[in-house]
Amino acid sequence: MSDPLDVLPLEHRRLRIGDTWREARSGATFPVEDPATGEVVAEVPDAGVEDGLAALDAACDARAAWAATPPRRRSELLTATYDALTERAADLARLITLEMGKPLAEARAEVAYGAEFFRWFAEEAVRVEGRYNVAPAGGYRVLTVPKPVGPCVFVTPWNFPLAMGARKIAPALAAGCTTITKPAGQTPLTMLYLAQLMEEVGVPPGVVNVITTERSGEVVSALLADRRTRKLSFTGSTEVGRVLLRQAADNVLRTSMELGGNAALIVCADADLDVAVDGAMVAKMRNIGESCIAANRIYVEEPVREEFTARFAERMGALRMGHGLEDGVEVGALIDEASVDKIDTLVTDAVDRGARAIVGGRRPDGPGWFYPPTVLVDVPKDARLLEEEIFGPVAPILSFTSDEEVVARANDTEHGLVGYVFTRDLQRALRFTELLETGMLGINRGLISDPSAPFGGVKQSGIGKEGSHEGIQEYLDVTYAAVDLP
Repeated sequence: MSDPLDVLPLEHRRLRIGDTWREARSGATFPVEDPATGEVVAEVPDAGVEDGLAALDAACDARAAWAATPPRRRSELLTATYDALTERAADLARLITLEMGKPLAEARAEVAYGAEFFRWFAEEAVRVEGRYNVAPAGGYRVLTVPKPVGPCVFVTPWNFPLAMGARKIAPALAAGCTTITKPAGQTPLTMLYLAQLMEEVGVPPGVVNVITTERSGEVVSALLADRRTRKLSFTGSTEVGRVLLRQAADNVLRTSMELGGNAALIVCADADLDVAVDGAMVAKMRNIGESCIAANRIYVEEPVREEFTARFAERMGALRMGHGLEDGVEVGALIDEASVDKIDTLVTDAVDRGARAIVGGRRPDGPGWFYPPTVLVDVPKDARLLEEEIFGPVAPILSFTSDEEVVARANDTEHGLVGYVFTRDLQRALRFTELLETGMLGINRGLISDPSAPFGGVKQSGIGKEGSHEGIQEYLDVTYAAVDLP
């Protein structure tokens, strides 16, 4: 079997700035590890502030020409990127699994999902419209002209190393913006591969810049302090998002924030339990649970609690854990040791407070960063994992007896990203839609992500939307002109 790194030559395991692939000016590098083994698989440049500002220089140099590029041409380049990603899906999936740990089947699904953003926004690029109308009082006309916001800084997470970058880069390019992407230090190779691919299909130099660094704080801070930067989009924890929002305020930057979640999954007594169990497995175990939209708390109405729990636990216990590149593996490695430590601490805290692990619950020996699928019952209300984002394959199951009770408990969090409801009662589903404080809701399904739908949260789960028609608006300013026409 070929090495997954064969698709990314050494000369492209570097910073992508303007028309060059270069080392960090300091010469510093940092390692990329396979989380399933702990072994170093590559070294990439550890960019400093000078490198970050050089990327901003390149984005600014390319800004005017890219904004003036006909929308049809921008659309064609995004379509070419979609085609290339689709053609090379198998290679890219192996690269994602190598550096991130998810099973190969999940990595292939991520490639398909990420590629769709390029196809969707290729179609949106030619549909950016202003308007011209008579002012209500007469005598003049109202003219609105949408314009690209300018150079954008993207900070992307490790859990979906292709899709989270694609979800930002595609709409930005469709709108006519240039970009600087800082991928997570654990998973830089996928974004470098995307930059390589976009260079090959003809995206002009300076439009897509990628900087890898372990000094994210100082590099991103310098970019946000520079008045040439006009947009920040961040996907990650609420804690880091708050810091970046404070920094972005100094230059009054446009911001998009996709932050943490604490999703409640609600199974009503009238639900189709086959559908509910299938949906809960997807909502909990997609990406090994390392997802901001993962089900963090599962509430089951008392009449079906025992049956649902038994069926769900059986499914969780049957999952095969191992290296994501191996055939048949369904649960890969978590991203790093700190993630395993956090999950183990949360489970231990719950058990110490009276919860019982009926599946899993024990951290395995190494090598690699693994934690088994775990189902907890009798979870007390003060357990930390009900308040904190688990970000792993652990499912606490709780019971409820009324809609009013479960809505109150589901909403009792600072987060408001997503929720899930399983019921065969349409009116009940619509009531939950109106009462749950979330930006998104899955009704009788555990998978909600779709490039054609607006992705984003409320409360402290985020600002703005990604995907759908709303997604491109995040990268457009509007100039209004009052045109005298007596």
